[in-house]
Amino acid sequence: MENLLLLFENISSVNRALIMVSGITFFWIIEGIVPFKLLDYKKWKHSIPNFLLTITTIIVNFFLAFMLVSASDWTNANNFGLLHLLNSSTLLSIIVGILLLDLVGAYLPHLVQHKVKLLWYIHIVHHTDQKVDTTTANRHHPFESVVRFIFTLVGIFISGAPIGLVLMYQSLSVIFSQFNHANIQISDKVDKTLSYLIVSPNMHKVHHHFELPYTDSNYGNIFSLWDRLFGTYMELSKSEIIYGVDTDLDEIKNSKFNSLIERPFKKWYNHFN
Repeated sequence: MENLLLLFENISSVNRALIMVSGITFFWIIEGIVPFKLLDYKKWKHSIPNFLLTITTIIVNFFLAFMLVSASDWTNANNFGLLHLLNSSTLLSIIVGILLLDLVGAYLPHLVQHKVKLLWYIHIVHHTDQKVDTTTANRHHPFESVVRFIFTLVGIFISGAPIGLVLMYQSLSVIFSQFNHANIQISDKVDKTLSYLIVSPNMHKVHHHFELPYTDSNYGNIFSLWDRLFGTYMELSKSEIIYGVDTDLDEIKNSKFNSLIERPFKKWYNHFN
């Protein structure tokens, strides 16, 4: 396990990018074989704004990455954080660390962005995708990347996770997000079984239903534990799920990169005027 942490501690930016590309490529292929829904769309055309937003996420994370390293180094130099209090085996530290980072770095910012109006105007960019597939996983406004980064930073201070564990968590987070957004069909029985431990595709698709209260449910990314524990877990039949968000159903605008970048600013302007 120490070798695994060391591997991620020394992982290059190129290899991290390869993990993202490999995940999208794999689930993209599976989507064509066993689709969750038969989406009437040109897949490559649909993916363009999502890929462009992925690039903005990479840029934001690249310029802020040094803060993650500094925070992790500080917590370990000062024995700060829950993992240092546990003083447990490497395996248990990895499990607890990933659980904590998933809670603070993924579930909580997702929940907060749905509950705080001004942050929802940022996150709405993700929800305006009306043809949800694996590329939707990376469809985030650059401001959302900053929000999630701040929560991840807090997660590092709370957990005291070493940088190898932080990078392992981020790699897992990317793959799981691509998995649970992917337009792939899994049998209801298998999906239900998976959903007791992890966020399964059927479970997360409920979150992308265009109307409340389903939009405000199933916030998890890796583990479904948090939704079940905090009462935000919901189910909805596949046949009833309609993607998008009921306040922004213009598919043309929702497929244009410039429109998506401008969306939060226009929402904020209307909010205050």
